Amino acid sequence: MAEYLQQFFGGAKSSVTSVASDVDADFADFATAASPVAPSHAATLSSAAAAAAATGTAGISNVHLSAAGRPFTKWYRVWERVTIADFYQELVILPCLLVVILVNLWGSRANRHRAKQWAATHLPMLESEFASIGFGGGKPSPKLTDAQTSGLAKKVAGSTDVPEEMLREKSKGEYITYATGRQNVAWLDVKLTLYPRYNPFKWLFDVLAAFFIESMPAPTERVEATIYCFDGKEKTLISSQAQSAAGPGSRDSTYDGFVWAVVHKDKMKQLRDDRYDVSLTTTKDHPKLPAWATVMSESAEVTEALLTADLVKAITDAGEDLEALIVTDQPIDAPKKLNDTLPKKRISLSMRLNPQPASTSLFAAFLRLPDHLVSTAHFRPEALRKIRSTRDEAQARIRKVDEDEKAEERKTVGDKAKKEEREKRLSGMTSGEQKKFLEKEKEKEARKSAKKRTTRS
Repeated sequence: MAEYLQQFFGGAKSSVTSVASDVDADFADFATAASPVAPSHAATLSSAAAAAAATGTAGISNVHLSAAGRPFTKWYRVWERVTIADFYQELVILPCLLVVILVNLWGSRANRHRAKQWAATHLPMLESEFASIGFGGGKPSPKLTDAQTSGLAKKVAGSTDVPEEMLREKSKGEYITYATGRQNVAWLDVKLTLYPRYNPFKWLFDVLAAFFIESMPAPTERVEATIYCFDGKEKTLISSQAQSAAGPGSRDSTYDGFVWAVVHKDKMKQLRDDRYDVSLTTTKDHPKLPAWATVMSESAEVTEALLTADLVKAITDAGEDLEALIVTDQPIDAPKKLNDTLPKKRISLSMRLNPQPASTSLFAAFLRLPDHLVSTAHFRPEALRKIRSTRDEAQARIRKVDEDEKAEERKTVGDKAKKEEREKRLSGMTSGEQKKFLEKEKEKEARKSAKKRTTRS
């Protein structure tokens, strides 16, 4: 029995040894490979476990290390799992974002301050000329003479505390205001354009683009004001009660239509290229004006009537802040329809924005210019003949283009009708009849071509 057991166990051992030798022979190339070494975090884990076992707290230890050697703690104990190195990207982004926000806030506040400075200087002039200023829903604005009751003069004069309904922020770089309620004037629009201080990158791009591209204007702070004249259309714009309350003197507000301008010589070419109405004028220097200004007019008689001593003094006082003072009845863009050539009389003033100018006489002269036009802008027929001929030529060109377009449309409709009739006839023919019909068409086209060649020769 013992021999049997010895033989049994001996045979099993020999078989196992032979199998192991066969396996080792297959993997002989890996026999000299280095033994694997545990990673650092595994060593840390084993040391931590050994320390926990030594202290007797292995059963309740919460020490578990990640692949980066950081302990896995409770989900809310974030400070035990992260380091400052995890937030390098945020440490760069957040200061940049803070700088952008601060610059945006500073630029918006600076633009708002400059706009209110301009309003504090010029709103009293508007108050003395118009019954309603701003966007107060049609309510008349308080007068400066009512300072005791309204306090407006105290708010506006010498401060930037301007009522919000009098100056509206359309965007961070654009402010607008509105005025109405004056004889000979339907309404007044004022727009202030400021530097994009809230976005220095846009500001820098505009400056560089203007430097390298001639067609792009350089960014400039400017005020643009436009007066829309009644021109005898009070009945269509205001109620009969308001007309009767204004008195009979306000009913005749018509004057002759023309285009006349005093412009800065640096802006002359740009205005002529950008505005259709100014392109109708001729340029001529005037001895009464400063060297940097010139007159663009359709008639010399118009210039002598409008260029008064007070206006010349106001232009001189304004200095080179003036860009253009334009009296026009034509559209800014070239008319494409006959309705576009209808006169729409208005007066435009464009100046560089100066919140506290040395003189506001030009803006005051601009506000009173409609009265001067109504009283003096009635010229002799000889002076208006050239002005009217220019408008008649423009209307004739538009009429010709319109007629050509209508003729083209009629031709297209006729060709379409002929094509439909031809297809209808062909659909009702047999194959032989269709062949004869097509041959006749080819012969007819050949005769037409031969006739055209003979006529040309």
